[in-house]
Amino acid sequence: MLFTTNWLSKVFPDFKGKLAPEAEIDEVTTDSRNVGGNSLFIPIVGDNFDGHDFANQAIEAGAGAMLWDKNKEIPNEVPEDYPLFLVEDTLKALQRLAAHYRNDINPIVIGITGSNGKTTTKDLTAAVTQTSYRTHYTNGNFNNHIGLPLTILSMKRDTEVLILEMGMSNFGEIELLTKLARPDYAIITNIGESHIEFLGSREGIAKAKLEIVKGLKENGVLIVDGDEPLLQNLQLSQRVISNGFTAENDNVLTNISIVAGETAFQLSDGFRYKIPLLGKHHAKNASFAITIGKLLNIDAEKCSQAFDTLSRTAMRFELIKGKNGVTIINDAYNASPTSMKAAIEVVKQMDGFEQKVLILGDILELGSHSEELHRSIAYAIESPITAVYTYGEDAKLISEEVKDNQINCQHYLSKEELANALEPYLSKDALLLFKASRGLKFETMIAQILEETK
Repeated sequence: MLFTTNWLSKVFPDFKGKLAPEAEIDEVTTDSRNVGGNSLFIPIVGDNFDGHDFANQAIEAGAGAMLWDKNKEIPNEVPEDYPLFLVEDTLKALQRLAAHYRNDINPIVIGITGSNGKTTTKDLTAAVTQTSYRTHYTNGNFNNHIGLPLTILSMKRDTEVLILEMGMSNFGEIELLTKLARPDYAIITNIGESHIEFLGSREGIAKAKLEIVKGLKENGVLIVDGDEPLLQNLQLSQRVISNGFTAENDNVLTNISIVAGETAFQLSDGFRYKIPLLGKHHAKNASFAITIGKLLNIDAEKCSQAFDTLSRTAMRFELIKGKNGVTIINDAYNASPTSMKAAIEVVKQMDGFEQKVLILGDILELGSHSEELHRSIAYAIESPITAVYTYGEDAKLISEEVKDNQINCQHYLSKEELANALEPYLSKDALLLFKASRGLKFETMIAQILEETK
């Protein structure tokens, strides 16, 4: 149980129908297709739909109560005694309800934002806190103005640590989320170029990410990428901890090695950690999780053991074996210039492969900066990269810009043709990286290659 309808009536005192004294709500949903018994259905009004139109389906599926926009007519089919909580705006009511429930449970809250690495850092942090606390955390990409409240409203009443990923595409969005969450600890993983189309510059992106401080408790702690100049010398009332590779950071990462499907590194505490992820950038993400662990009195040994059982969101630097034993890196979930360059660096550092092939697609939402930033990817492409295959409108600039004439560069207008062109590289001596923005659906090419192995 999350709460009762009586508890709900204290948040929303304007209601119709009959409230059973101990009627329980077990889940909250905005999707009538996901309604189960004892659900609270919250009909959201979107650009192309209105959840109120699905009230009858929700009731038939077992919804125990519903929020309702008081300016909308109640259908005749809704029973007279059915609990309807009347509100001015159902979206704002969802957010208000989440804030009340968060305060009622009062867990330790960790908010995570950044241009890249939010989800990986969330997964790493959850792995660490789960060793010592009952932990609830963002599932998938539920990190916006609807997803974050739903994440809060899906935590069990005995939750001790709540980890919330906070995404955004414009100013003001992180401020809304952080004021709902009221984090005790906040992490800014980095400042990249994602959403630069809307925010104008990296300085604008940094300003938007730093909105997370507006909801951070006065005695809270902000953990940042200390190698990023835009996150240095912050003048805040809250404590700031910097993590990075340069000696000026509070927590310094050294002795980094990438071997056999894992990255090892040492922190300022002298302990050597290993994570089942590839790349220096993931070592830094892990350092954020370790820092949270220390703040919550979780020792280094437990943090290290937590990484051994790490579970991650699919399509984020996922290693797969394909036809003829070829190694595929499925990093097709999303892309930014920063994350694409980081992925290429990892491929360059991985040993044991004679052929290293990059399959790269468009990075979306770069606006007027798109040409410049796509061309900048080429600067990271050099030996031991063997070949570059691109797909998309702007990705062509990457293959055109590569200066090393020893690297085979080809651009394709069809994903199917590109996948077929990879046939000569499908061997155990080859490593293939797939990286593009989510909208290009690069997983379909990977599926084509994997299908051939069945």
